[in-house]
Amino acid sequence: MSRTTIPRLAAIRIADGTPTDYLLEAVARSLQQEGKLVAGFLQRQGCQTGAGHAEMLLEDILSGQQFRISQSLGRDARGCRLDPTAVADISGPFLGGLDSRPDLLVINRFGKSESEGQGFRAVLETAFLLGIPVLTAVKQIYGGAWDAFADNCAVSLPPVLDRVLDWSRTVVAQSQAEAGEPEFGSDR
Repeated sequence: MSRTTIPRLAAIRIADGTPTDYLLEAVARSLQQEGKLVAGFLQRQGCQTGAGHAEMLLEDILSGQQFRISQSLGRDARGCRLDPTAVADISGPFLGGLDSRPDLLVINRFGKSESEGQGFRAVLETAFLLGIPVLTAVKQIYGGAWDAFADNCAVSLPPVLDRVLDWSRTVVAQSQAEAGEPEFGSDR
């Protein structure tokens, strides 16, 4: 009987306005409670700025440390408020931390920056090359860029907790079995 290998990359496909941050957090916390090492970032909303917009924050799943990733463009600005320098300042040091080989890497979005080869793109690439399973969310507008990036090495998931948890548990167990690690619990 041959064993089917499931892809180590997964994208929760979302429409604009689909809340996924709670879903990614629920997956991360569930796996942590099961003894798995989950690393990465969740998006949070911070305080209202003088321009009337909430700050965009990234929270490190392991440490709880929050980083501001938005820039103030003014009250009437309609453009993307993401601060690419702030994201680079976070992703660079985080990249070196992948040597700890987490059981699962959660990155809040594959968005415009990643589509253009920036943002967390290098983190995603490195995790893939190290064999670390990756879970992210992708809006429809960036679906083509994700497909080109993943090159048939990813699975698409609906924004449904049970489905995302099933994939996460299965891919973590698969990765641990391939590495010769115990499938349940963690020695870390």
